[in-house]
Amino acid sequence: MSSIIPKETFTFLKKLAKNNDREWFNQHKPEFKTIEAQVKDAYNYLGELMTAHDKIEKVKIFRIYRDVRFSKNKLPYKTHFGGSFSRKKPELRGGYYLHIQPNNESFIATGFWQPSKEDLLRIRKEFEMDDSDIREILKSTTFKNTWGNFVGDELKTAPKGFDKTHPAIDLIRRKQFIFTKTYTDKEVLSDNFLNNVNEAFKDIRPYFDYMSDVLTTNLNGESLL
Repeated sequence: MSSIIPKETFTFLKKLAKNNDREWFNQHKPEFKTIEAQVKDAYNYLGELMTAHDKIEKVKIFRIYRDVRFSKNKLPYKTHFGGSFSRKKPELRGGYYLHIQPNNESFIATGFWQPSKEDLLRIRKEFEMDDSDIREILKSTTFKNTWGNFVGDELKTAPKGFDKTHPAIDLIRRKQFIFTKTYTDKEVLSDNFLNNVNEAFKDIRPYFDYMSDVLTTNLNGESLL
């Protein structure tokens, strides 16, 4: 199992970006399959590291082929590798994502991309009732240094049924609850990159523990499982 992202990954993806068509890709498919296997090894290696501090149910590496059916962009191939790491459901909530792309566009992301209508309301109700715990997590020095603050979509005003003057309205109006961290090409190709990603994922744990508790209980703190 590979513990590094091979430098050939970026070399191939840069060439693919300049030759994003089926003829070129088919001619270079053996090269791609070799690189893909090494990248999958690296993702699985990271998944193994993560089992030391979380219950990872599944590692999924997404296909290079783009679904162009409903997209204006008809280029057939992605110019990056992406993969997710799923936590054990239903008791553990949240997810991890690793994105490998040349030209310093690699990043990791964690959190809640598309919470269901029910989960979104439950989170907002929690923040409305008491935002002290989430504020404490967000202002932790370790957490801030690794992840910064929330990114993602939010409403311009209060969601229906919520007071726009509420002290936690900055949290309540969010539609996504995600964090991202970017990496340079040099960092991605370094020997300790996957270990650094693992440490960053470990630092998200207080947030995941909090959100898992919120999403598996009602507003009285009674378990829903």
